Amino acid sequence: MILPLSEAVADTCGGKAGALGALLRAGLPVPDGFVVSFSAYRAAVRDLDLGRFAGEPDGLDAVRQGIETRPLHADVIDALGRALDGLGGPVAVRSSASNEDTGQASAAGQHESFLAVHGAGEVADAVRACWASLFSPRAIGYRAVSGRDERPSDDPAMAVIVQRHLDAEVSGVMFTPAGPDDATRIEASWGLGPTVVGGTVTPDTYRVAGDGSVTRTVADKPTRLDRRGARLVVSDVPAGIRDRPAIDDATVTRLAELGEEVAAVMGGPQDIEWAILDGRAWILQARPVTAAPPPPPLLRPSAASGTAGATLTGTPGSHGTATGAARIVRGPGDFARVHRGDILVCPYTDPAWTPLLRIAAGVVTETGGVLSHAAIVAREHAIPAVLGVPNATSRLHDDTLITIDGTNGIVTTTNAS
Repeated sequence: MILPLSEAVADTCGGKAGALGALLRAGLPVPDGFVVSFSAYRAAVRDLDLGRFAGEPDGLDAVRQGIETRPLHADVIDALGRALDGLGGPVAVRSSASNEDTGQASAAGQHESFLAVHGAGEVADAVRACWASLFSPRAIGYRAVSGRDERPSDDPAMAVIVQRHLDAEVSGVMFTPAGPDDATRIEASWGLGPTVVGGTVTPDTYRVAGDGSVTRTVADKPTRLDRRGARLVVSDVPAGIRDRPAIDDATVTRLAELGEEVAAVMGGPQDIEWAILDGRAWILQARPVTAAPPPPPLLRPSAASGTAGATLTGTPGSHGTATGAARIVRGPGDFARVHRGDILVCPYTDPAWTPLLRIAAGVVTETGGVLSHAAIVAREHAIPAVLGVPNATSRLHDDTLITIDGTNGIVTTTNAS
């Protein structure tokens, strides 16, 4: 039920663990770890009535509670303890579902992951939480939009990766080129990776062309996430380095070369999460690119003829255009106010907001990069998105009719302050 990460394959351990196993076997830099395979999950839920959610209003809550409170078998606890002894220190615990990180659906950010986890007891709790996250509203909503709305009594199944936690100095995401005329795209920010993948910070962006030339756009990165003992702490970045490049051109080039190696092993363009610690680059995740982002606009088109309102600009996040009522969403408390056809306007989007993408016509954010989880999911669902529009939630107002152009990064409104 528990095996070294280097032995993981997708059929028994999910796409995420299977990819990391393949990269380890190829000698690439992946943190040591192990996998709690599908068989452990299936044994744990064998006698739970996972199908009950279909007929009960609170069925999903009951399923998740049943999984999260299910004691792990003593043999699994013992095996966890022995495997953790081999890693030492805190660990990262990550989901690896059977329908995650495939060529058709990334499920980016839809299942739980935990950093800085200490000891067998906390790891066991995190494993159960990863299992239960198969039946969270966001995961169910994602599968429904993706055409994968399985009943809990069917597969999907959940494996769980446990790896040595890296106290990264810089982290980010990289998309390797889709063809010879494409470029490697890299996003980077200070500290641990959730600020980039979660879209809470607008990261630096880098492009590495086929001839090796590097272009970059350096962002203001005001906060960072780091481990402090047993806790994860968000802190302010000192003013003197907020707008410095998180990585230099030599590191950008080295990451692009590492991305080429990963793509060669995996057999196609890859969406890669990476981290740098003590000057060494590590691969934390690799999955197929499911939906390429729009290219950076060389020249932004003017607002449409006849519009009398303001034009706001941001980063092109997901192709297409949409017109609808702006809906300011700052958190789950605002979810009930969103109507079909609205355009979400938010500080950033959290993966927990995925159910809103079933009804929203588009997304505008104040922060975040095009390689973040929410931007990936928007592209998979063909919803236009414009990212990194400064002060969008104060410059736009509820029920104002706006048009967003996700291909060029433009928001046009007739009533913005």
